[in-house]
Amino acid sequence: MQQPGIDQPSQADMEAWREQLTAIGQQYQEMLGDLVARMEPSEAGKTVYNDMRDSLAAGLEALASDPQAMYAAQWRLMQEQLQLWQHGMQAMAGQSPAPLVEPARHDRRFKDPAWQEEPFYQALLQQYLLFSRSVEELVASLDGLPEDKHRSLAFYARQCVSAMSPSNFVTTNPEVMRRTLETKGQNLIDGMARLREDLANSAEGINVTMTDRSAFQIGENVAVTPGEVVYENELIQLIQYHPTTEKVFKTPLLIVPPWINKYYILDLREDNSLVKWLVDQGHSVFLISWRNPGPEQRDLTWADYMQMGPIDAMGAIEQACGEKSVNLVSYCIGGTLAASTVAYLTSTRRGRKVKSVTYMATLQDFSDPGEIGVFLSEPVLQGLERQLEADGYLDGRVMAFSFNLLRENDLFWSFYISNYLKGEQPAAFDLLYWNTDGTNLPAGTHAWYLRHMYMENRLIEPGGIELDGVKIDLRKISTPSYFVSAKEDHIAKWNSTYGGTQLPKGPVTFVLGGSGHIAGIVNPPAKNKYGYWTNESLPESPGEWLESATFNEGSWWPHWQAWVTENGYADPDPKKLVPARVPGEGELALLEPAPGRYVRMTIPEVLGEAPST
Repeated sequence: MQQPGIDQPSQADMEAWREQLTAIGQQYQEMLGDLVARMEPSEAGKTVYNDMRDSLAAGLEALASDPQAMYAAQWRLMQEQLQLWQHGMQAMAGQSPAPLVEPARHDRRFKDPAWQEEPFYQALLQQYLLFSRSVEELVASLDGLPEDKHRSLAFYARQCVSAMSPSNFVTTNPEVMRRTLETKGQNLIDGMARLREDLANSAEGINVTMTDRSAFQIGENVAVTPGEVVYENELIQLIQYHPTTEKVFKTPLLIVPPWINKYYILDLREDNSLVKWLVDQGHSVFLISWRNPGPEQRDLTWADYMQMGPIDAMGAIEQACGEKSVNLVSYCIGGTLAASTVAYLTSTRRGRKVKSVTYMATLQDFSDPGEIGVFLSEPVLQGLERQLEADGYLDGRVMAFSFNLLRENDLFWSFYISNYLKGEQPAAFDLLYWNTDGTNLPAGTHAWYLRHMYMENRLIEPGGIELDGVKIDLRKISTPSYFVSAKEDHIAKWNSTYGGTQLPKGPVTFVLGGSGHIAGIVNPPAKNKYGYWTNESLPESPGEWLESATFNEGSWWPHWQAWVTENGYADPDPKKLVPARVPGEGELALLEPAPGRYVRMTIPEVLGEAPST
């Protein structure tokens, strides 16, 4: 079959192509030089490659012990190849046979009509999808592998298959071929230039540019809710937001965001800002803005994050508005820290400092961490620990690259194609700007967290974690808890986060939102999207909980507001609200306007590299 869309070029076209090919060759040589300079992986990278090799070797051994599975897969693939050849012959005869297999409905790689209408691309697509299905089914059928090895094998095999997609190559992607012919290869020249820029701004792997970063300025069109920095230490700046109501609830609200990314996922813009919505509901809102750490913060521990984070913030809030108690709202790893903090305060007889605690997409029970567990086998973790010990921090760009591989086609290959093959400038998108505005992780905290939480799952053990000489126990927590998770979350799987509901002895409410790790949490009521499930009972099994749960339209935010007000956590008497607290009116001086300087610190600036462009 001849590839469509290629006509005999004119003499002028040939001359133009010669010039472009020279430019492409030069860019290619320079790019190869950049790649060669990065060929040696880090200590952590070596262990990941070794784990990939070992997982694939274990898969081959499992196949050798069950040759029937291999024979069955080969026989089926051979039959499908015969059918595919017959379809090709029918297509050449002018017929339109139904495809043997079709892409998944959500698979955006093959949306171009050429994949369905032109025999060349249709054959490529069918061949790839059949091969992909064959590999997936073969891996799933393997018996005798430990669960962790099976999970790793499935992940690495999927990465290899995704990388082999015909959409990822110039000559087998119809959109790229059209663009290349139209521009006489200028798209490839532009694409290689963008690839070299991204390589220069990456730590390991390739952090593809996902958005036009020049379109956003922190404090101008993201992180814009008005407020003031009223306290800071080596690790945090505490922001107090300006009230928008004349009266407010008596108990202040402290938000503990994750430090793996920056806090403004909760304050991207006015129409989807959880921070602004909480302020508008009448809460006195305070928020922790974590520092972007570097080698100097290498020795910071989980206990330091607790003491200099929520505990210091609570002390500052008491100075700002005279209240000894707060309602905690936490997200992701910030929620894991919040649970540790509430347990610590409980064990030191200060549990009443927290009237209620909200956990958004938070893991406390790490027995099933999901696909991210692929990067946390013992050999990989040991390599990462050696890397952390040598550097003093984990570069946030490495973490971002790893997380993107959990959804490789949407978060890596789609941008690879548009940026490097089509030569397109990424569009401006605030969520993707936030996603690429990463933070480093200090060695002392991150290595301890990965081993004690993810690997050994000590947080759910009574006394399994000791902080500043105090053994903590989540089962002793009597503070009322509100858990909200997201049904399609691939970072904090909802049926894993549900395990946290079985731990505290105080009252617990669990809510399940629609969508994923971000959209399921950042879901403003005005959008009326996704919906959420509720169930007053809390059986041990998450599946049993969902089976008898009630689906509700819209956002979970108003449900939370009703929970925190009707139970008296925000104010014992909602009819007797207090005058709004204005930053600076208490004992704390105003240090600088929100969002403050900590959130503006980029990884290149922290590490003393040239600012990224």
